[in-house]
Amino acid sequence: MCADRDEWGSRMLPAQFDYIAAASVEEAIAAKAEGGDETRFLAGGQSLLPMMKLRFATPSKLVDINRIAGLDAIRSHNGHLHVGALVRHADIAASGAVSGAVASAAPWISDPLVRNLGTLCGSVAHCDPEGDWNSVLLATGAEVVAQGPSGRRAIDIGDFVQDFFTNSLAEDEMVVAVHIPVPSGRSGGSYQKLERKVGDYATVGVAAHLELAADGTISAAGVAMTSVAPINRKATEAEALLVGNAPSAELFAEAGAAAAAAADPRDDVRGSARWKRQVVAAFTGRALAAAAEQAQG
Repeated sequence: MCADRDEWGSRMLPAQFDYIAAASVEEAIAAKAEGGDETRFLAGGQSLLPMMKLRFATPSKLVDINRIAGLDAIRSHNGHLHVGALVRHADIAASGAVSGAVASAAPWISDPLVRNLGTLCGSVAHCDPEGDWNSVLLATGAEVVAQGPSGRRAIDIGDFVQDFFTNSLAEDEMVVAVHIPVPSGRSGGSYQKLERKVGDYATVGVAAHLELAADGTISAAGVAMTSVAPINRKATEAEALLVGNAPSAELFAEAGAAAAAAADPRDDVRGSARWKRQVVAAFTGRALAAAAEQAQG
């Protein structure tokens, strides 16, 4: 039976819904406030529309934000890289403004169709633990910018990701941007991803970010993991091991072991939990080595 058909062989279609094409952020927020939890925002739709087609999501109203001007910008702003809510994955991959773990991760996002249509902010808000971007944002210390009827607020990504497919947005808020810190000194980053085939979710993913002090020691470090816990998870013990020390293969191996210990994978068709921890350890070391080489270069 085809995946898009029900048990009787009928083609699955979304349940009936109202559609609004918002002309401004304020109009979109007002529509969401009016409809409450039964209303969803539509940007790229690469997660929402398949869920609607299979009736896993049945919103009564869709608020399309694609016509709102100014949400498709990638720019430097107050020491941060500003990524607007309508910036597609492909825009990030093609942008000369991105670097480090962000630039490393962008080509790994799903397949070309999803990269051309899907958005970073939509992926971040979706909070899928198998999604790549939230690990990158955790490693780099990013903030999610939300807007509601009372104005805008910045939410640390660690506070934004609450649980499995759950974020900390209020019911009447929408994500309008993500702000990723741009270090003033030497820095580097990398994203390592194991997938069964091109475009697949990560079996294991590790994002790493390093900043170096004037004497060459590590002044700041970020390590976060994909698909090996109920949420995208920071490896805080691994980060603590790195700070204050000089980059080395031995140090990165130690950090990899700490990251593997922090992982909480499960046995499934993709591999055993034990094997996934081994991949976490290896990928952490590999990502940190790539980040250090970038920072030193």
